Amino acid sequence: MTRSVRAGALLAAAALLAVATTAGCQSGSEEPKAKASSSAPAADGGARQPALPAELTGQKPDWKTCPPPSAAEGATAGPPGADWQCAELKAPLDYRKPDGKTIDLAMIRSKARDKGDRIGSLLFNFGGPGGSGVSALPGSAEIFRSLSDRYDLVSFDPRGVARSSGVVCRDDRAAAAAADLDHTPDDAAEEKAFLADARSFAAGCERRSGAVLPHVSTEDAARDMDLMREVLGDDKLNYFGFSYGTELGGTYAHLFPGNVGRMVLDAVVDPSADDVKHALNQATGFQRALENYLADCASKGASCPTGADPDAGVKKITGLLERLDGEPLPTSDDGRKLTENQALTGIVMSLYNESSWQYLTQGLREAFDAGTGDLLLTLADQYNERGEDGSYGTQAHSQRAISCADSTSRLTAAEAKKQLPEFREVSPVFGAFLAWDLAGWCADWPVRGTAEHAEVSAEGAAPILVVGTTGDPATPYEGARIMADELGEDVGVHLTYEGEGHGAYMTGNPCTQRTIDAYLLKGEVPEDGKTCT
Repeated sequence: MTRSVRAGALLAAAALLAVATTAGCQSGSEEPKAKASSSAPAADGGARQPALPAELTGQKPDWKTCPPPSAAEGATAGPPGADWQCAELKAPLDYRKPDGKTIDLAMIRSKARDKGDRIGSLLFNFGGPGGSGVSALPGSAEIFRSLSDRYDLVSFDPRGVARSSGVVCRDDRAAAAAADLDHTPDDAAEEKAFLADARSFAAGCERRSGAVLPHVSTEDAARDMDLMREVLGDDKLNYFGFSYGTELGGTYAHLFPGNVGRMVLDAVVDPSADDVKHALNQATGFQRALENYLADCASKGASCPTGADPDAGVKKITGLLERLDGEPLPTSDDGRKLTENQALTGIVMSLYNESSWQYLTQGLREAFDAGTGDLLLTLADQYNERGEDGSYGTQAHSQRAISCADSTSRLTAAEAKKQLPEFREVSPVFGAFLAWDLAGWCADWPVRGTAEHAEVSAEGAAPILVVGTTGDPATPYEGARIMADELGEDVGVHLTYEGEGHGAYMTGNPCTQRTIDAYLLKGEVPEDGKTCT
């Protein structure tokens, strides 16, 4: 299990669309048009960055047929189809040295169907950090069909991800061994092994990807997006960010407030949180989602494997994890067993969307009644990007590289242990895993981080739509209100979806989708505080 939000899990959950009731929409007006450039003044240091050379700002992308995604991207599908084109964008490796070395960024697009009524490009980031937009967007394009008439749908692999000089830290054998470690050490030997693995991971990243590690921060990616905006020929950046993509969007708005067009931030990361608070937020969110699942399961009577009492259900799941710590369950997968860590990861995977709860019920029934761990292990493998051949994707590598490039926090094991009581109180199921993860994340990272938390104030930007879901497990609802407030007065516009899941738009809720579509297609800004149920 990893502390940060995973795009792969978000998109897997999004494939199971939920149906919800409808509500009315508010209307507003289109935002004013203004010419901008990648060297436009920014709120925090953008103007102090050297101007980019004309050979970068004047690039003409060479759009070609896309190749199939690679195993490193955690994908097994073929090429995305004839509607999609791929190209590369050159960007400075170090924005302080714009005339120096460059990095190639992979992009993908599907051109607007209605050429006469085209608005421009709509850039997507699906989260992670570390998620491949090149492989993710085609698979979810049907969800955004209502936007594809008037927008070129565009996404990219951020620097350090997949085809954009993707960070690689270890091989498949080491990844498999790490998955079998005890991630909540019970004694000195297990703690030593857990921390040694974290050091080995960091050392592997430096050895294999050291040249790019200092240059994969969210601020670097935000500057890449502004270069992308200019090269694509857009006066303003129109953007749809999910999960970590909300932090990336907020960072862009802070750096380039005058360049913000229509921007939607859905499944919002709390920008005010440091590493400890972020982990606590996730413990809160996943515990809340689990309890919502248990209440729903209990309402179904005898078919619920955790029983009729949701509180007793929490204890039953906690007891299962404790038993697995000493005695993993057998599976039918070539001698592999379901460990405590893998069971917890499988539970996490199933909580990303209400439509996935049925798989949690089946997995728990297998574990409790049959004494086997097949389905929970399958869910964990999906989350961890493990292929049937035993290969692993590299999103987890990119995820840690970007997270540690952003954060100045470097908690030691002793400091993480002090957090255990509070984390266990917040979440008896997930708390210990997330507290220990603080020690295994950036403590031995070879590159310094940039800040304690994200800066997203964006005075003067056009209205930005900030969407929070009350039952979101990975980015709890409270973060959306904080993001809207920190973006600034008359900038952050808060929209609430009362429901379950990570990402409101992808649930298929009609009110949420109509409200966001009206904003992106017509410039209609909803009333701040609007609620969809």
